[in-house]
Amino acid sequence: MTDDIADDMTGRPLRLRCRCLLIHAPDDLRIEEQDAGEMAPGQVTVQVGMGGICGSDLHYFHHGGFGTVRIKRPMVLGHEVAGTVIAVAPDVTRVQVGDRVAVNPSRPCGTCKFCLEGLPNQCLEMRFYGSAMRDPHVEGAFRQLLVCNAVQCETVASGVPLTLAALAEPFSVGLHAVSRAGSLLGKRVLVSGCGPIGCLAIAAARVHGAAEIVAVDVTDETLAVAQAMGADRTINVATDTDWVARYSPDKGTFDVMIECSGNERALRAGLDVMRPRGVVVQLGLGGDVNIPQNLIVAKELSLCGSFRFHAEFALAVRLINEGRVDLRPMVTRTYPLAQAREAFELASDRRRAMKVLIDFDA
Repeated sequence: MTDDIADDMTGRPLRLRCRCLLIHAPDDLRIEEQDAGEMAPGQVTVQVGMGGICGSDLHYFHHGGFGTVRIKRPMVLGHEVAGTVIAVAPDVTRVQVGDRVAVNPSRPCGTCKFCLEGLPNQCLEMRFYGSAMRDPHVEGAFRQLLVCNAVQCETVASGVPLTLAALAEPFSVGLHAVSRAGSLLGKRVLVSGCGPIGCLAIAAARVHGAAEIVAVDVTDETLAVAQAMGADRTINVATDTDWVARYSPDKGTFDVMIECSGNERALRAGLDVMRPRGVVVQLGLGGDVNIPQNLIVAKELSLCGSFRFHAEFALAVRLINEGRVDLRPMVTRTYPLAQAREAFELASDRRRAMKVLIDFDA
């Protein structure tokens, strides 16, 4: 970080500059220096310590976007971050200088009809860090200095590493999916797809009282992490081709399925092993799929989607702070900002990596 003293005779605060991680085009990742910006009322400046690489970041890195969303100009990536507050606006009381915080990347407008109905995750004017869905794009949080609203900050307890605090955002996604399923107390839960979100959904289901959690995936490496995150049983569906037959007799076994892969075959197999009146939460994105309507009708299954989160972010940080979840098995490796490309390459390898983070202080 450097100081730009272009107007020091005015008495105004120095303009801080910092290094940021931008995507210019597919496979064109660059570290550039930018103005950190000035705080407005209600805002704070966070010195970012750790940032987790998300699947959406990887889509921008490899493909320049996903679906119909494409970068139209260089954009700062990242939305899973935690750091230390180094400055606060005069009216801020929520946090103070020196606090370690996890930053909620979701910024709903608070005034549209969905925000007013209590559905801020469906906000019509949502500004989510590191997103090319809007034009101009919403810049991300992979920067050494982040000016944000104080209400986005949740205090991280002493002794909690920022590597774990940075996982609050993806953990919130899993917590929201669990909330869409209703009560899990005493329920048998199937989690399909054990990437980062699937494994964090397992942790969320465990803390919400699931009696049994079975995780299915196509790689042993991801299933090992799923077990460490709380799965009672793991099944590699690529090698265990009889698993559906074992769980489908008498109209099925599971009360709840959280489908995190977005794969049509995975969803279809899951429907076969669901009990009547079970709840299927579709969390993974994979495009259009064919759904067996007769099966859903005959079993009276409930199928619902799960999109982002809101109140769950504060809960995620609280659970991490209180040690009620152990997210350490999620962390594969951290890299300094200067090695961001290596970090993205490792994060792209599903067999070698679960969650890769960038250390902005290194």
